[in-house]
Amino acid sequence: MDLTHGTSLKKKQIAIYSDDTSVRAAVILALGKRVAEDLPEHEVHEFATGAALRQYIDRKSQEGTFKIDLFILDGEATPEGGLGIARQLKDEVFNCPPVLAITGRKEDAWLAAWSKVEASVIHPIDPFTLARIVADLLRTGSLTSA
Repeated sequence: MDLTHGTSLKKKQIAIYSDDTSVRAAVILALGKRVAEDLPEHEVHEFATGAALRQYIDRKSQEGTFKIDLFILDGEATPEGGLGIARQLKDEVFNCPPVLAITGRKEDAWLAAWSKVEASVIHPIDPFTLARIVADLLRTGSLTSA
């Protein structure tokens, strides 16, 4: 295994779903090239529709090349919200990677819990909070909420 400062050189794969380009841009900006020094750089896969995300997952699964380390889904996306997609991923994807949901308000935490996500943040996106939670999820896949 190649290591640089204790970090594997293999990039982490992050899928971001939102119909809003400004939300996807804010997430990408918050993540930078690397969310923490002890983690490798990451590669982002952007999806503007739920259909495109599902098609990507299905294609990669059939090819045997499905490797996403984290899903970040916008619960406020339309016409298909990220919370419904999160629930579907958790129910249908074997060994589903961690999912982080972006909700519209703190009171939507119960919806995030229903969706079986490991973590949630609220709009507007706080880049420091998002980066910290993403780093935690990439390290351990553990539950963290903000």
